[in-house]
Amino acid sequence: MINGLRTSAVESAIALADIYHGRGTTYLHTDNPLSSNRTVSPAANPTGAVVPAISLATTFKQSTPGEPTARDDPNSFGMGYEYSRTGNPTRGVFERAVAAAEKAEYCVAFSSGSAATSAVIHLLSPGERVLSIDDVYGGTQRYFRRIVNPRMGIDVDFVDFSDNSAVLSKILNAEGKTKLLWLETPTNPLLKVTD
Repeated sequence: MINGLRTSAVESAIALADIYHGRGTTYLHTDNPLSSNRTVSPAANPTGAVVPAISLATTFKQSTPGEPTARDDPNSFGMGYEYSRTGNPTRGVFERAVAAAEKAEYCVAFSSGSAATSAVIHLLSPGERVLSIDDVYGGTQRYFRRIVNPRMGIDVDFVDFSDNSAVLSKILNAEGKTKLLWLETPTNPLLKVTD
């Protein structure tokens, strides 16, 4: 016991703080993220700054028209920079840090939930089906009913996800067309929790 704590608990806390193993510090140390098998040189962070700089630029200089700058910046994922809406160093650092913390290959960040919803839905094709929780956020529900279904030809069913038989029935009756389960927990506004 150290100061009333079991030694194993202290050792566990130290292990979690270790920059090579702990999630908390993984967000900060992204020079060589766990999410990538690419080797990133120290030149990617020439200043050694612990907190990444915030890039306020909206437009980036191009050596020739249509040729993005800084394709070698690991935060651009090889795409370089042209306009902030397609990518910028600040968002790239954030995406790499989240991917590293989650031990994922990539992360994509959006400026709003609606933008993320639209991007995910655009992975589907006409005739495919979404099975959504019945108490989905109102803006998402309207988007599904007013845009996704009538204009994109993607069917959306709403079901109470706490009723396993109803969920299974909707999936089986869709004859293999259900390609996405849309789940929010807790829901808004009824705070339903799906586990």
